[in-house]
Amino acid sequence: MNEAELRERSGSTCELCGATDGLVKYDVEPKEDEAILVCQTCDHQLNNPEEVDPNHWRCLNDSMWSPVPAVQVVAWRMLNQLRSEGWPVELLDMMYMDEETLAWAKAGLGGSSDEIKHVDSNGSVLKAGDTVVLIKDLNVKGAGFTAKRGTAVRRISLVHDNPEHIEGRVEGQQIVILTKFVKKSN
Repeated sequence: MNEAELRERSGSTCELCGATDGLVKYDVEPKEDEAILVCQTCDHQLNNPEEVDPNHWRCLNDSMWSPVPAVQVVAWRMLNQLRSEGWPVELLDMMYMDEETLAWAKAGLGGSSDEIKHVDSNGSVLKAGDTVVLIKDLNVKGAGFTAKRGTAVRRISLVHDNPEHIEGRVEGQQIVILTKFVKKSN
């Protein structure tokens, strides 16, 4: 699909956020000849994941309902990339794509969940069932206590879609802990 056809389909607006300035063609891999029209802001953030501004992507609340499969694919991928923000999880729960479109969206993620590594504050790889020690006092929101530095957390579980989160039991409560606040116990 060429840029003129994309402009006609989109009404000369970004198919993700609705902006009208600086529109460019964005190829939706791995399918050939599948593209959407995006603004320069969306294009830059899609091509530079480390520079993503989560608030910009709140526009996906509307664009995820597009009848265009390529737009659905990009929306689904970006919502998955932003899962740790919280609000994208709710949108993903509401989103519907047929099996073929969902397979296309997953095919372009570039890596499988098996490649996600959870590492502690020292860079040691964490595995489910490991014991870790807290390296600072942590206020546990909603539980009304502080998990003290030096507390051992045994038999941790890994949050499969977020390499920065693990779960463990502290003072009888199952809590989520950021990996940067723990070190692996030998």
